[in-house]
Amino acid sequence: MAASKPLTARNTIEEWLAHPEGGPILRGFLAQSGSDEAALGPARSLKLQQLVDLSQGQMPQAAVDELVKQANGGVMPELEETVLPAVEGRFEGRTVIVTGAGAGIGRATAARIAREGGRVIAVDIAEERVKELAVELGEAIVPVSADLTDLDAVDRIIAAAGGSIDALANVAGINDDFSPLHEVSDAMWQKVFAVNVDGLVRLTRAVLPPMLAAGRGSIVNVTSEAGLRGSSSGVAYTASKHAVVGITRSAAFMYAKEGIRVNAVAPGGVATGIPMGGTVSEYGEARLGPARSNVPSIASAEDLAASITFLLSDDGVNINGAILPSDGGWSAV
Repeated sequence: MAASKPLTARNTIEEWLAHPEGGPILRGFLAQSGSDEAALGPARSLKLQQLVDLSQGQMPQAAVDELVKQANGGVMPELEETVLPAVEGRFEGRTVIVTGAGAGIGRATAARIAREGGRVIAVDIAEERVKELAVELGEAIVPVSADLTDLDAVDRIIAAAGGSIDALANVAGINDDFSPLHEVSDAMWQKVFAVNVDGLVRLTRAVLPPMLAAGRGSIVNVTSEAGLRGSSSGVAYTASKHAVVGITRSAAFMYAKEGIRVNAVAPGGVATGIPMGGTVSEYGEARLGPARSNVPSIASAEDLAASITFLLSDDGVNINGAILPSDGGWSAV
């Protein structure tokens, strides 16, 4: 990379490391944090900006901004506004419910649907985040603050959608503490299943009657590589995502003749900072850490939104009951 070209937070970590000014700066930052480039693994393919979400607060935006300034002689370079790739009008006239819409994959999915002409019922437990999304994208976003473990939440979501519900993206989810079976607590098991399985089932059950009445609909559930293997997380999260796979396939079979398609996307590593379930199990981390070294790359939330919206839209017209790994090839390892 030419030294004269501005280095920004949109450049990948690999590009930063190869840059004559950025490389020493980033290596120095890593050293101060007690780390080095050898520990980055597949994260080298990430844009520097993605570390803000991935770090869950350990790397604030101010730290990234300071690195960019240092690499550009103390000046923050101006950036042109970027817009997510979109298929114009793909969701025109459609109402789509998206859970977990306040951040990460859910937010990227809601934003893409809105930019493609859809009306989005943006659901998240964090009220301020979905309201901010509505301010950013306008009337296409209908913000709904809802905790999916609350039995009354589903009624409020359906009421916000009105009479027509064309599609549902079940994105909301939480991780566990990586605990294996001999350590997992009842509280952890119940907490993970309450969000990842019970909440998903209740909301999906509620959208099916209007879809059945209309004779059409599309549902996309977000499972995980943990729903395809046993080496991605703790037993509670792994079991919950295997359950999502089973729910997806059962519903796809049951409603195939009713014009309703039900599919799932299985992300691998994604720079979203999915909420963890507490103090990480030392036993679980010792087993899972080496397995994660097989992850070929870490995706952005926008990468997953592209996969989800493809299946939600009519572009996926002949796809039903599929579990689509959107993992950069991890499932092929």
